[in-house]
Formats: sequence, structure tokens, C-alpha cells
Amino acid sequence: MNWSIDFAPVLPTPVFWVLGAIALLLVGYLLFKRSRGAVLRACALAAIIAALANPTLREEQRESLSNVVIAVVDESASQTLGKRPEQMTAVKDALEAKLKKIPNLTVKWIEASRPGDTTSPGTHLFADLNKALSDTPPDRLAGVIMLTDGEVHDVPKTATSLGFDAPVHALLTGAPDEFDRRIQVLKAPRYGIVGQSRDIEVVVKEAGKQTDGSEPVALKVRREGREDERITTTIGRPVTIDMPFPHAGQNILEVELDTAPGELTPANNRAVIAAEGVRENLRVLLVSGEPHAGERTWRNLLKSDAAVDLVHFTILRPPEKHDGTPINQLSLIAFPTRELFSEKINDFDLIIFDRYQHRGLLQLPYYDNIARYVEEHGGALLVAAGDDYAGNLSLFRTPLSPVLPATPTTRVLSEPFKAHLSDDGRKHPVTEDLTGAGPKNGKPSWGRWFRQVEVIPDHGRVLMEGAKDKPLLILDHKGKGRVALLTSDQAWLWARGYEGGGPHTDLLRRLSHWLMKEPDLEEERLIASAKGLKLTLERHSMNDTVGPVTLSAPGGETSQVTLEPAGSGVWRTTVDVKIPGLYKAQTKADTGELTAVAHAGIDDPIEMSEVTATADKLEPLSDATGGGVFWTASSAQAARDNPGDVSVPRISMLANAKVLAGSGWMGLKDREAYVTRGVKLTPMFTGFTALSALLLLLALAWWREGR
Repeated sequence: MNWSIDFAPVLPTPVFWVLGAIALLLVGYLLFKRSRGAVLRACALAAIIAALANPTLREEQRESLSNVVIAVVDESASQTLGKRPEQMTAVKDALEAKLKKIPNLTVKWIEASRPGDTTSPGTHLFADLNKALSDTPPDRLAGVIMLTDGEVHDVPKTATSLGFDAPVHALLTGAPDEFDRRIQVLKAPRYGIVGQSRDIEVVVKEAGKQTDGSEPVALKVRREGREDERITTTIGRPVTIDMPFPHAGQNILEVELDTAPGELTPANNRAVIAAEGVRENLRVLLVSGEPHAGERTWRNLLKSDAAVDLVHFTILRPPEKHDGTPINQLSLIAFPTRELFSEKINDFDLIIFDRYQHRGLLQLPYYDNIARYVEEHGGALLVAAGDDYAGNLSLFRTPLSPVLPATPTTRVLSEPFKAHLSDDGRKHPVTEDLTGAGPKNGKPSWGRWFRQVEVIPDHGRVLMEGAKDKPLLILDHKGKGRVALLTSDQAWLWARGYEGGGPHTDLLRRLSHWLMKEPDLEEERLIASAKGLKLTLERHSMNDTVGPVTLSAPGGETSQVTLEPAGSGVWRTTVDVKIPGLYKAQTKADTGELTAVAHAGIDDPIEMSEVTATADKLEPLSDATGGGVFWTASSAQAARDNPGDVSVPRISMLANAKVLAGSGWMGLKDREAYVTRGVKLTPMFTGFTALSALLLLLALAWWREGR
């Protein structure tokens, strides 16, 4: 119960105070003149004022509310290092036990700055604290206790910006004498031209240990396809390292720093630089054996690709044509055979023969050059054949035959058919998800073609089949290069939209780029991706089974991951990782070792650049709020040897103190908050009671004056 007196004057407040002042002056005058009955007149005036004030006795039924303390637990990446997880568990248990002993106290535990829950780099405890304060009444907040290593990146500059009047305490994990070394990347490229190199710049940083910078440290540099290199440098001295780009797609360079004795963690002793290797504009040579409807389809496709430089020749007048027209009257350009197929053949990334026949325009040694260009120099050859491939002048009858994947039977199948995917075609990235392909054993929705050369595959993979289920598209790896054979010249029907057309653009563009070794179109691929702390590994292969993947964590630990089937030619699995950072996946394939990297959590250089525990960042704010900062371990050695042996200060509840921390103790504000459950109002001086008292006092005053 709680009692109080409320006043609700029956007159406007200014009028009431004016009348009160007049009454006071009148009483003062009567007392000054020593008028008979002055005291009784004063009492009568007081009764009138009291009646006008309308006093009411207020009786409240109050229920006491508990004090609230918010305990913010730092779950950032730096709290997973060394023995800090065990130390944090011990600190949390000890604090929870002490808080439970305090009566009328509610504890709100907040897990803050958990990797994957935020996109902001660094440790942001106060952002999560503000979320918890949104449903916490400020008049009940007894204090805030932060369990952290002190590396907090959103500490308010002033205590007033907190929005509450309560102490902020910090219990620090780690130890005051920790030290750590790390690699900081100062400069790194995001891409590079294939066959060239670019410089990266790194420096070794040290925290928590005072050195003169002359101590030598060793860096191990790993490059793809090269032997490891060791570089000796000193603390704080930038080092320039050459990064080669041997192939298109992702190129990786890894720099590792030897772990020093007593160092907090080796997790930041490794830096992996992943950059895209891009080619200069791809050069394509298109040779059309004669003008035909499909010629423009190839030309338009290649000309529309900004990454392709196209050189196109169409044979308009074969050498055997003799019609008596003088040579000096022909407005034709001579076919530069020597320049294209001998001197500059290696400048091209892809050579396409479109309905080309051997009519003597190219001498036999040039075909041999093309074969060596594919097998020895890693070039690419595409033969888009019509009935020319089945005749006596077929390219198969030249020295080019050793690299061609199929032998013609000399038979041309002239009948309507719908191209469809083979079993390999449903796995291969060139054809696996072509629009309109339909389900397995179903019919595609594409338009029909009407002519196809019958061939017998010698090697390679058949991705598409046509009339009578004969091979329509064959892809093959030959030596260092690649070869493709399309046994029909009627892809232009799809381009014209005949019977609804078909995915000619996707098919021909993917085919061209696969031949030119586009990384995203490789049959054997390993892909790593991450969302939060969930790491997904995906493997693409033409084989029926794939081996396990070796996964390397940021600290250097490795584990074997088995992938599960996830579709035709696809295996996938998702694993939960504990530490955010760069993960490296490796596995073996028929084509060599496959490597992929991914960042789990967020790419947080701020978090991993400052991992040694410190009191400097939180101490100014704690002092301004009356709180304190306390180490829970006396030394780094003690934290490593016995992380469960922690020191948590004594906790006291104080009502009006301004200093709420001292040696071995910390205080919380007792806010004495309550909620009113009921109110009873009783008039004190109104009605008959007030009138009787007023008449009595007036009568006594007149009686006293009459004596």
C-alpha cells in the first residue's frame, strides 16, 4: 500500500493562487494589528482555501517490478580462437550463478555478433544491445554486462548516446599479455590476363608483443602448377609477390606465415588470393566452304559476342571453276592460306569449318598444321558438316582425320527428325539444361531438321542424336586441344523459328566457348559456395561416381567430405563450419586436380585483423557510466593451461550510488520500479464536513470578537 494526497482545485489554478495570496496577506495584516480573533479568522480562511483546493486521499496498490540486467555474449569469430570457447563457457556459468542469487532480478542473455547473422564486418555488440533495449523499460534496467574479448567495433563515443542511465560492465575473455601475428594483404588484383602476371603486396603485422621489427619471419608462397617458394622478411615490411594467371577462370595464390611460439592463433597466418583469369578477346577463324543458309547464323552469333574477334572467309569461287573470266576482272579477295594456316594459326583460339570440302584450296600440309595446332598447342576445332562430310572431298580424307572424332559412312540421312539429348548430353554443361529438351525418353519441343550425315564415333562423347538415333553432336578432348563435330548443317532452321525453332543461340554459343575452354563449361568442375556458416560443395562430372573432397579450414585443419548425388552428373552436400574465413576444397578428377575456394560467414578482415584481447576500447565508456572492465584470466599461459579457472567479480545491488565498480566487485542499479494495480480516492474536505468546519470557525471568530 502507498498513500498520498492529491489536490484538484475547483477554481482555475491562477485564480486559486491569487485568492491564497490575498488570504495570506489578510491574515498577516490581522496578526500585525493584533486584532481580536485573528487566529480564528486565519483558521476560517485556511478552511476556505482547503475546501477550494479539493484535497483527495490517494491509496495505491503497488506491485514491485524486478530489475533487469542484460548480459551480452560476444559470439564473433575471434571468440572461437584458442581456449576462448572454454573460457567463455566458464565465465558465463559463473556469472549466471552469481546473478541467480540476487532477488528480484531478471537476466536477459543476448548472443551478439554471431557470424552469418550480419553483413557488417567486425564485432557489433551495441547494435544487438539496442535491439534488446527495444523491449526493455529504461526505468527497470539495472545494468549491462558484456562478455567479450574487448575487440568491439561499434562502441558509442559518449555515454549519453546509449539512451539509458545504467552501468556498462565488461568481463574480458583472453588475457592481457596475448600476442598474435597475421598477414595483411595490402594490394591484390581481382583479375588478370591469361599468360601474364600481376603483383600482390602483403605485410606481416604483430599485436600484443613489442619487437624492434628486425626479427625475421618466413612466408611460404604456393602457386598453381609451381613449386612452393619461401620468402624471408621482417615484421611490418611490405613484400611484393608475383601472381601468375596460367588459365582462364579462378586462379589461386596462397601465402602462409609460420606460427610463432605462444601465438594466439594461426587462423590469420594464411591469406588466399583468388582472382579471375580472363583472356584477351578470343580470336575465331570461320571458314565457310560455300554460301548457304546457315552461314549467316554462325556469323551473326559470333559477331554478337563482345568477347570474340571474328575473321570470316567464304569460298565463293573454288579453284576448279573455269568459266573463262579473266582473273583481273574478279572482284574477289584471294584466300590467304599461308598466313592463316601456317604463320598465324596459333593466334586463333578456335577454327570453324562450315560446310567445307577439300577442293585443293588448302594444301595437305596445312591440314597437318591444324592437327598439330589442336594436339600440341591446345587449339580448338569445330566442324559443322553437311553432306560435304560424307563425300570424297570430306575433311576426313585429309591429314586432319586423326583429330576428328567420327568416321563418315558416306551415307546422308535425308528425312525429318527432332534432335534429342543423349545420356551424356544430359550431364554435359554444353547441353544439360537446353530449353525444350524435355524429360528423358520424352520428345523435345524443338523444330525438326531434315538432313544429317551418318557417322561412326571413334572417340569422344555423343551429346546429341538425330535421325535414327545417329550421332548429331560429338565433343572430344584431343591432346591439349578440343574438337567438336556437328553432323548437320541445318541449325539455321532453329534460328528462323521453323516449327517453333530451338535453342540455337545457347547451343552454338556454349559449344564455341567450351571449345575455347570456358571454365564454367568444363565437364569436371568443383564449386564451393557459402551462406553464413553453411558451406556447399558441388561437383560436376561425366563419370558415374566421384571421390571425396578434401576441405581445408582457415586454421589449416583438413577433413574429408563425401558428396551426395543431386541430379544427372551432379553431386552436392552442405556442411556446417565453425570458423568463418576462407575454405579451400580439393579433389581429383580425370583431367587433374580440381580446386575451389569459398568464404564462410562474411569476408571479415576487420574481425581477424584484431584478435588479441584488450580493455582499451570499452574502458572509457564503462568509466563514464560508472561501470568497470574486468579480466577473467590473469595471463595468456593461465588461459591456455586452465581455461575453466576464471575470476568473476562480486555483484551488488545499489540504489543511489554513482560509482558502481571497484576492485573485485561490480554494482547494479536497484531501480525500485513498480506497477500500480489499483487506486482508491477518498475526498478529504468537501461537502457537509467542510461546510460544518467553516461555519464553526466563523462562529468562533465572531464570538471571540464580541467579547
